[in-house]
Amino acid sequence: MVAGSLILFVLFCVAVFLVKESIPALTADPADLKGGVSFFAHIGALIVGTLIAAAIALLLATPVAVGVALFISHYAPRRLAQGLGYIVDLLAAIPSVIYGAWGVTVLAPALVPPYVWLAENAGWIPLFTGPASATGKTMLTAGVVLAVMIMPIVTSLSREIFLQTPKLHEEAALALGATRWEMVRVAVLPFARPGIVSAVMLGLGRALGETMAIALVLSSGPMIASLIQSGNQTIAAEIALAFPESSGVQTNALFAAGLVLFVITLAVNMVARWIVARHKEFSGAN
Repeated sequence: MVAGSLILFVLFCVAVFLVKESIPALTADPADLKGGVSFFAHIGALIVGTLIAAAIALLLATPVAVGVALFISHYAPRRLAQGLGYIVDLLAAIPSVIYGAWGVTVLAPALVPPYVWLAENAGWIPLFTGPASATGKTMLTAGVVLAVMIMPIVTSLSREIFLQTPKLHEEAALALGATRWEMVRVAVLPFARPGIVSAVMLGLGRALGETMAIALVLSSGPMIASLIQSGNQTIAAEIALAFPESSGVQTNALFAAGLVLFVITLAVNMVARWIVARHKEFSGAN
């Protein structure tokens, strides 16, 4: 009880500090803030950029992560599964700056030709409107890097949930004539669904709060619809890049941005808990 209460107390203190430091920015004259616009007009673009990057990461990482976890837990031979499990756990421990450096030096240049092709052949779609970035440092590249970063976390947690599926459920499905995939579909996935949701939300939390990888990979700029042009920015990267040179009300504006990110992360976790609670009867959540 003491440990749990301490966690809540620390979160409460963080929230109070952020609110206290944010008030001057929320009430400041727009002329004193960055870009000469109100804080809410400025933070709106950052919120959109943050959510876009996180959505791209989830769309790319979740199917692959769940597939890898299923392969390790139910398809791969034991020796191969152990080796893959160690590799996945090792990938989860790599610092984000390493992923960012890989993204800006290897991934971004490699994605320039696909971006040019998308601009030429799918430019009528607002998401792929050209001209494509010549450096590859775009929101789509940032989303791919985030996907690679969160995939080991989602894979590791999903694998542990899959391994906790009651063996009697699996054996009963197989005894009734189910194939291995049918057994996974009717016995493993229903049991693990809340755990998968929790794993995805944990990965989403890392994607929302990522700083260095985004700061290295993304060429910041005004909010645009295209994912293959240079532009957009996230809240966490904005704070990391602007904080060293900020002062006065500009610093308060960055604290206010941190408060917004704090609220978004809290809302995401509350939604995750609600989803888990709805499906906990036949699952590993209880």
